[in-house]
Amino acid sequence: MDTYDPHIYEFSAPGKQGVNLPRLDVPEAELPAALLRQDGMNDFPELTEPEVIRHFTRISQRNASPDTCFYPLGSCTVKYNPKLHEEAARYAGFAAAHPLQGDALSQGALRLMYELQQDLGEISGFDAVSLQPAAGAQGEFTGILVFRAYHCHRGDHERTEVLVPDSAHGTNPATAAMTGLKVVEVKSDARGNVDLEDLRSKLSPRIAGMMLTNPNTVGLFEDQIVEICELVHSAGGLMYGDGANFNAILGIAKPGELGFDFMHYNLHKTFTTPHGGGGPGSGAVGCTAALAPFLPGPLVRQGADGRYAFFTPEKSIGRMKAFHGNFGMLVRAWAYIRSMGATGLREVSEVAVLNANYIRARLKDLYPQAVDRICMHETVLKGQIAGAQGVRTLDIAKRLIDYGFHPPTVYFPLIVPEALMIEPTETESKRTLDDFIDTMRTIAREAVEHPDLLHQAPTKAPVRRLDEVRAARQPILRYNAEAFAKLRAERAS
Repeated sequence: MDTYDPHIYEFSAPGKQGVNLPRLDVPEAELPAALLRQDGMNDFPELTEPEVIRHFTRISQRNASPDTCFYPLGSCTVKYNPKLHEEAARYAGFAAAHPLQGDALSQGALRLMYELQQDLGEISGFDAVSLQPAAGAQGEFTGILVFRAYHCHRGDHERTEVLVPDSAHGTNPATAAMTGLKVVEVKSDARGNVDLEDLRSKLSPRIAGMMLTNPNTVGLFEDQIVEICELVHSAGGLMYGDGANFNAILGIAKPGELGFDFMHYNLHKTFTTPHGGGGPGSGAVGCTAALAPFLPGPLVRQGADGRYAFFTPEKSIGRMKAFHGNFGMLVRAWAYIRSMGATGLREVSEVAVLNANYIRARLKDLYPQAVDRICMHETVLKGQIAGAQGVRTLDIAKRLIDYGFHPPTVYFPLIVPEALMIEPTETESKRTLDDFIDTMRTIAREAVEHPDLLHQAPTKAPVRRLDEVRAARQPILRYNAEAFAKLRAERAS
């Protein structure tokens, strides 16, 4: 905690009030003693409304977001959220709809979900879409459960392994393990793509499928993707597409036509719904006709009379979430797709790829490339600046904060030493990109001439550099006056 910002608990004084409750207009009733808390009731602070509002407003002003700064977080598309889509999600007919009000009173919402299913299927080349999963990781979990159900339905119970590239998102192996399957790692080659020879050596009758991000997490298109899919299919496995990087190929390539059997979409990334802060997200999934009967329900279909209704596929793995997905996210994604249109979606990817390559080309002389190739929507560089003694990627990232930029993703993918993964997205102007590039070049010069500047960074942020190891091992999870006083004293000394 900062010395100049007293904690809200320290403003508390007996008798302060922030709310005047109205008089009861119903008879008083005693709550059962079993439902009443017996301790901790004296821990709540007594504060006025202005004190509470100012406290939370101050905290909010410390947050970085795409609304306040350039946010080049690689592998996790974070782009500006158009306010038009926010307005659509707040329409009373959507925002105030109750999930139990029934199909007859929900035709507008059901039509939106149906059209979003159709749109996502068309964009990706899949036959069926479920909007159930609440986030990308849950979409992955859904996909592998569907794979398992498909194999078991066919009596193929020996398929207990999932292939995962060594560059994959960490959720991929975690997902496979959570479904009770064994993770088999596949190496990358010198070009940053799947090593086909290593893949061939690991194919067997035990393979349930392969999880693959394309473009991959090194920011590169798997240019042998058709052959990869054919190899996995020849072994009886299924291909899972991690849609985290779908923003790079909208309107250009359809995963379903490349050979993928299943994919999740991060609606909270690709289709500009608010991202971060713990959610909510949306991890809708699409699949081939062969896997459609196993999708989680309910889905929406249109009857012969033109009306919309929920239904559950005949062999469904069941629900992944209460009710019908994160509906507000679905409204935003529908509005985004409709406002962009087919031509606009393709332009999204074209500009995203152009922006990433512009940064790559202008920084590669100072920050080595992970792989010397044209990238897709993100570029992976290395924080290994020639002549900069003792300066690492973390120092570069922290120094960016002093210049008003959110740092890019660091130390990922794990196969790239000192990785700096930069994703500008299509929403940033050339002026913003030039400012960022100039700043990165300035930091490279500082790293050589004044490395201590980077070691001490950030110096201008509300919170200075944290002891991240101590924060992980000795977290303070609730307010403790003595602990905060000790931290202030340590910082002052």
